[in-house]
Amino acid sequence: MDITPIISANDLLTINSGSYVLIDASFGKANFEKKHLKGALHVDLNADLSDIKENAANGGRHPLPSPDAFCSLLSKLGIEPEDHVFVYDDKNGANAAARFWWMMRAIGHQKVQVLDGGLAAAEAAGFPLEAGIGPAPKSTTYPAKYWNLPLSNLEEVERVSQNPDYLVIDVRENFRYRGESEPIDLVAGHIPGSVNVPYFSNLDEKGFYLPAEQLKTKYAELVGGKKAENIIVHCGSGVTACHTLLAFAQAEMDIPKLYVGSWSEWSRNDKPILKEM
Repeated sequence: MDITPIISANDLLTINSGSYVLIDASFGKANFEKKHLKGALHVDLNADLSDIKENAANGGRHPLPSPDAFCSLLSKLGIEPEDHVFVYDDKNGANAAARFWWMMRAIGHQKVQVLDGGLAAAEAAGFPLEAGIGPAPKSTTYPAKYWNLPLSNLEEVERVSQNPDYLVIDVRENFRYRGESEPIDLVAGHIPGSVNVPYFSNLDEKGFYLPAEQLKTKYAELVGGKKAENIIVHCGSGVTACHTLLAFAQAEMDIPKLYVGSWSEWSRNDKPILKEM
């Protein structure tokens, strides 16, 4: 089968469950214990997919763990480099499924796909459910040393955000970008020079990703021929930005840079802030 970044629930149902690893990246282990797809293993955004610092000014609210730490997690999950991995969450990929996908791709793992529509879509398609926590998988040793997908940082974003040769994409909701209010971070507004393309615009009215060709048309028009290394994507804390990086990949476009610190870091470092109210 072709390994596209996104897979439908119906297609997943046709695959022998013994031939893949299924990851639930929904928020909260308690929710996982109440209900999840049969055979799924849970990963936690805060504990497993982030290296949270005392001060969010240092890397934002969800800094990446080291590649070594992430590979230790994969080893505990029993994942090996040749395994086919599927990941879902309960927010159409915007919670942490897309972040897990990005991290897997960034260490070089190719056979990883996000379940389109997440838990609700799989349940509607008749995928079996279970509760509780199953037996721990047999641990492995996952070898990787580096993040191989491009990353940006505070200094680069400040240097290039208003350079017409670059494009900084803010995927937060419109009201947060405009500075009307800020429900999570300390200050409302946006990075000067950034453009707002909310992550949920990657989805149709039913919460599924738009067709690949439609995504390609949308983002090709937006980037206007700029190379991926000149495109930086951010959100509030480097999580939902991965939703848009997944959309680029699904559109068969090169994956832009991820600014992990995102607004949560920028807004805590006395950097310029714009509002449109």
